[in-house]
Amino acid sequence: MSSPAPAGVTVFLTGLSGAGKSTIADALVAQLEAEDRPVTVLDGDVVRTHLSSELDFSREHRDLNIRRIGFVAGEVVRHGGIVVVAAIAPYEEAREQARELVERHGRFLLVHLSTPLEVCEDRDVKGLYARARAGEITGFTGIDDPYELPARPDLVIDTSVTPLAESVARIRAAVQAAQNGAPAPVA
Repeated sequence: MSSPAPAGVTVFLTGLSGAGKSTIADALVAQLEAEDRPVTVLDGDVVRTHLSSELDFSREHRDLNIRRIGFVAGEVVRHGGIVVVAAIAPYEEAREQARELVERHGRFLLVHLSTPLEVCEDRDVKGLYARARAGEITGFTGIDDPYELPARPDLVIDTSVTPLAESVARIRAAVQAAQNGAPAPVA
């Protein structure tokens, strides 16, 4: 008798711009794919280009974008897939709505990348923080728009003090536990 297929799971990486979401997502996906595990990636910038291009950055539209991500992730999880989301997702209510959409079908792991704002600004290769501080960009998360700290993160990782390999290892352990039906780790 074969063992049951692992449960579907979404790893939802959230944090400020420059916190390390895409870097961790890329490393996590590379490791999973090296094991022949199919992974769906929902990167916030890519989703905005292909699924939410008509949306602006108002709170209403940011929330709608995150709900769309949650819906797509839930559909992949429903079929036993692994989804890695990398999105700022600044508002708690929208993150919780995404969680609800995924948990109808499988597991949802919210990973808060709690990297300090100063570090994120130092990493800013696109110069977005500088432009926001100069008033050239308005509604920029962390500068003149809030980032609401997650109330129920499954993991909290500060990438300014946690090396990439350790960050990925912690997330992989949480994914493995989730797929085996274990309770989510304590943040």
